[in-house]
Amino acid sequence: MRVPVDGGDLAVEVHEGGTAPVLAIHGVSGSRKLWNWVAAHDITLVTPDLRGRGDSHELPGGSIRQHADDMLRVLDALELPSATVTGMSMGGYVAVDLAVRYPDRVRALVLVDGGLPMPAHAQLSEETLTAAIAPQLAARQRTWTVDEYLTVHATLNPLVDITDPLTREYYAHDLTPDGHLRLPAETLVADTRDVIFGTSRWQELTVPTWFLHAEWSTGPDSPPAYTAGQARAFAAELPVLHEPVLINGVDHGGTVMTAAGAAVTAEVLAEA
Repeated sequence: MRVPVDGGDLAVEVHEGGTAPVLAIHGVSGSRKLWNWVAAHDITLVTPDLRGRGDSHELPGGSIRQHADDMLRVLDALELPSATVTGMSMGGYVAVDLAVRYPDRVRALVLVDGGLPMPAHAQLSEETLTAAIAPQLAARQRTWTVDEYLTVHATLNPLVDITDPLTREYYAHDLTPDGHLRLPAETLVADTRDVIFGTSRWQELTVPTWFLHAEWSTGPDSPPAYTAGQARAFAAELPVLHEPVLINGVDHGGTVMTAAGAAVTAEVLAEA
């Protein structure tokens, strides 16, 4: 379906399942297809392509706050007075902003390896950020076939099964028919900067919140985005935060893009 938002229409897909609806918000370079593995667990998911991505790629980019306002429009369009909201990576920060500013619309919050301050972000500067995302910016200067794009991501996401049809569907959704990436460079830069240098209001959360975090960041034995100790410290500071859930044997992307990660995430969503 298409949902009117500032500047145009947002593409939204609904996966029918056996639960109350869950609004699922993808990460900075993802799309609504990120949630296909979770949807396979009989979870009713409302999955938007955020502005600048997928079938919403022609919408001008915004900010975490703009994405949150877009999500409010999605809830309105589906006539959902409130919903459980989940966000993965950058989607977690969008979900937090939505829950803090519109707490009556968010009955529960599930954050997946994002949404809470990442310790590594505190060590980044504008210069190091530019260097870190330089490969992603360069990728926007060329065209890709789906197979070429899959081959690159097999290296970047070693735990994701590139022979899985859901994986191919996910990465194919990133490309225009002529092989260009559908996420404009300016949108990628703006959203990444907002996640890293913006001010999160997570300490103002008042809705029941769950936090899932991966054992690794990119591949086995890589340092995680959040350690178990850091996750426990967040729970000690935030009264509405349930006991954090460590997803063993997966990395950042694998929290939702692997069978093991999606099973744990779906279980927590059903509980929430």
